[in-house]
Amino acid sequence: MKNFLKKVALFTLVSSIALGASKDKGHLLIYAGLMEDYAIKSTREFEKETGIKTEFVRMSSGETLARVRAEKDNMTASVWFGGPVDAFVAANEEGLIEPYKSPVADQIPSKFKDPNGVWTGIYVGYLGFVGNKELLDEIGAKMPQSWADLLKPEYKGELVTAHPGSSGTAYTMLSTIIQLKGEKEGMKYMQQLNKQVRQYTKSGTAPGRMVGMGETAVGITFLHDAIKYRKEGYKDIIIAAPKEGTGFEIGGVAVLKNGPDQEAARKFVDWALSKRAQEIGQTVGSFQFLTNENAIPPKEAQEIVGTKLIDYDFSWAGANRKDLLVKFSNATKTKAPKK
Repeated sequence: MKNFLKKVALFTLVSSIALGASKDKGHLLIYAGLMEDYAIKSTREFEKETGIKTEFVRMSSGETLARVRAEKDNMTASVWFGGPVDAFVAANEEGLIEPYKSPVADQIPSKFKDPNGVWTGIYVGYLGFVGNKELLDEIGAKMPQSWADLLKPEYKGELVTAHPGSSGTAYTMLSTIIQLKGEKEGMKYMQQLNKQVRQYTKSGTAPGRMVGMGETAVGITFLHDAIKYRKEGYKDIIIAAPKEGTGFEIGGVAVLKNGPDQEAARKFVDWALSKRAQEIGQTVGSFQFLTNENAIPPKEAQEIVGTKLIDYDFSWAGANRKDLLVKFSNATKTKAPKK
């Protein structure tokens, strides 16, 4: 009996030491701008591989930017993971990013990373239109094929988009229009488009789901999100890209300045840029193009290869974000929704 008790005590001691070692590997809080299921799978896999306990908060780009501004002197998260890098550029202008050049970034082409290590791209997504074929047939309208088409009378009250003040997707739309048309004509277009909009959503992915559910006929969203909803069963979804050309996002990852446990944050960035980590998205329905040149892209992305893209200027978009949002709100008399 004494020998048995000694073995139990030894086992308990060893287990306690093991648990203690696990706790010592650190804790990481991440602000995630990508789909929730993508963030869940990524953080679980990172935690499994490194032993670093990892949690995330899912927010749109505008919300994340507002949060890190508010936390500037008491940052609680250490990593910004996913969402258009325009917002990362804006955050860096305000001293909220800790530049980090990951050694794994050698596998990322220069067009997908900031030369100073402010942000590094993990995926690329194209902006476009999502439509509900059945609803379009009901109202006697064809799927829009251009930015100009969205102003036609048949789409009045049938259009849903996120608000640029809360959503990185919608800010990409606003910046795309301004880069295509110039500020004066671009804002005039946004005023006209505003009259067509049924609802501004907080999140850029919401229009795809609303169109899929038959709540409205047309939405503006990233095309890979629309493909995801169609794969999930919304069979009436059809997609198109504007023939004038469209903007695109580079989804980024970056270390937040003054966040706790900067070493764990850098480990996460290294991991997020790796081939294995980038290929996780497609296992949960995220079908963006990938930036690691060794990663295998999702076959679903082939559907939108050849989309006409503009020469989108991410640095300009980030540096002018605050100014453009004020002008958009004044021109349309709208505010970003809270829910």
